[in-house]
Amino acid sequence: MGLFERSLPDVQLFKIADLAVNWGRASSLWPMTFGIACCAIEMMAVGAATFDMDRFGAGAFRATPRQADLMIVAGTVNAKMALIVKRLWDQMPEPKYVMAMGACTVGGGPYWKHGYNVVKGIDKFVPVDVHVPGCPPRPEAIIEGVRFLQRKIMAKRVLAKGAEGTPDFTGISVSPGTVGILEPTVRMPAPPAAPAAEGARA
Repeated sequence: MGLFERSLPDVQLFKIADLAVNWGRASSLWPMTFGIACCAIEMMAVGAATFDMDRFGAGAFRATPRQADLMIVAGTVNAKMALIVKRLWDQMPEPKYVMAMGACTVGGGPYWKHGYNVVKGIDKFVPVDVHVPGCPPRPEAIIEGVRFLQRKIMAKRVLAKGAEGTPDFTGISVSPGTVGILEPTVRMPAPPAAPAAEGARA
């Protein structure tokens, strides 16, 4: 797609071609088998028989980033692990997408204030397409996040020039605090600096 990407005239024929390409991309998301902490248990559950994410074309979990196009960052990311997440992201082929799953991944979770080694949002290292908050989010929330991402993919321009369309989120929860926060992760103000100790010894 690199040769013709967003370079063809904005006519109906290429809009239909965009629709076909986006439908194929949205209907065949291959998540990477990559769980960091406790949220990974819910990610495993969503791929099992009870919830069966394969119904939505996203059940083929791949064991290598070179075969995956969806990274579900599931769990607490510390500073050392964030570099590995970034390396795996770099190894994934385009087009690629990221889902931040769980309160720790979205904004630091319960470790926000005192967890000096915990990254305060994985969006500082990789571009996040969908936030799925919760501690941990239930499998239904992950499925909702996948559906949200599929709608975003369907609105993208691939061949034709022009601005990307507005995703159709009919029937999908998009309110803040639930699946698919459209704005960047909301961050609390930094804690005030500790006051200097009076009468410190020289």
